Amino acid sequence: MSAVAVKYPELKAMGVEVLAMSVDSRFSHKIWQEEELSKMVEGGVPFPMLTDPGGNVGRVYGVYDEASGVDIRGRFIIDPDFNIRAMEVLTSEVGRNVAELIRQVQAFQHVAKTGEVTPSGWRPGKATLSPDPDLTGKVWKVWKPEQAFE
Repeated sequence: MSAVAVKYPELKAMGVEVLAMSVDSRFSHKIWQEEELSKMVEGGVPFPMLTDPGGNVGRVYGVYDEASGVDIRGRFIIDPDFNIRAMEVLTSEVGRNVAELIRQVQAFQHVAKTGEVTPSGWRPGKATLSPDPDLTGKVWKVWKPEQAFE
């Protein structure tokens, strides 16, 4: 969450709203903000930290662990029409990648604006694909797997 807080101005400039949610109480969030997050990020987390006692929202999104009574780490990109466009769910021992979140938001925004599609690893300014029946079976002519790592 602190890594997202560092990149929050960039996300905000992209028109992204960020919400954090857990089963912890608002009192736990307050202490966590004051004692932990504010020491990692000046001013703490600048976006809302919501509480989901009982895990009802977590159940809907498939991240509530019934056995432990907590949400596991999940990240969801939801478009302006409230459709889930991407999700990532990780167990607690592996952190999420904020750079990948930003890349995916950029790709979804590009696709929405242009109608093009983005290949693996796409970044702004890199080659896109135009969906067309003539491209079927011929992607290899316009895109190479190595481009995903450039």
